[in-house]
Amino acid sequence: MDVPEVVRNRAAATGAGAEAWVTGLPATVASLERDWGLVAGRPFGDSTEAYVCAVTQEDGTPAVLKIAIPRPGDAFAREATALRLAGGRGCVRLLRDDPAREALLLERLGRSLHDLGRPLEERLDVLCAAARRVWRPAAGCGLPTGRDKARWLADFVVGLWEELDRPCFERAVAHAVAAAGARERAHDDERAVLVHGDVHEWNALEADDGFRLVDPDGLLAEPELDLGVMMREDPVELLAGGPWERAHGLVARCRGDGSALDVRAVWQWGVAERVSTGLLATRVGLQPVGRHMLAAADRIATGWGN
Repeated sequence: MDVPEVVRNRAAATGAGAEAWVTGLPATVASLERDWGLVAGRPFGDSTEAYVCAVTQEDGTPAVLKIAIPRPGDAFAREATALRLAGGRGCVRLLRDDPAREALLLERLGRSLHDLGRPLEERLDVLCAAARRVWRPAAGCGLPTGRDKARWLADFVVGLWEELDRPCFERAVAHAVAAAGARERAHDDERAVLVHGDVHEWNALEADDGFRLVDPDGLLAEPELDLGVMMREDPVELLAGGPWERAHGLVARCRGDGSALDVRAVWQWGVAERVSTGLLATRVGLQPVGRHMLAAADRIATGWGN
């Protein structure tokens, strides 16, 4: 079976039965075709954390089959929960799920925002609009919090930096850990809403109502977390345009949601996410993205742009 190289690398990096998962994919897909009445097509080559392919349902309706890479934790359950809570508003619509096989059947959307080649400012408009549609109270749903995410980011950055033989400056790592610590301490359950957690141009796809997001991490956190992800993306353009200008621009785009967003929180989530994702991209061979993110992190950690 044609499994994208990045997916193979990401699976290998989890160490959680990845080889058996890749070997067993043909049988898993065949069983889902039989049980859900699907005809599977070729995989999407730009997937990174799951095997994703186009399928046709029994009634001829196109859909998408996603089979998650096995990894420790509850990432699959979180994604399914977030999609159910979103109910097709801001996120792709969930049609079916199978926890045992960690499989999702999703509505088929159009091209990604990345594939459309829109200018950066227009992309940020689209991403903010989609993220705002996801934000809603969801207390008691069982999803991890922004406090949990911040603590995880700090531990992940330190561990992976050492594992990869320190591919960025130590001060960038210290900057990320301090920023994550600030967001951990600032978490407020009363203000937390459902957030996507990974809002970027590859995760925004054309829909009949604009754009919808795919692959949610699923968290109960301050909405600034989603804007912080947008701060980590497009690192070359970030440095050219000025990091604080982007942070203020993102907050300005979301003023209409009725809440007062904190630009400092957006900045701090961006610092932590930039280093974390730069290191992860380096580990799975997603270049030059990883190098660009870490280079931006190194420069910003010196105080440039403050």
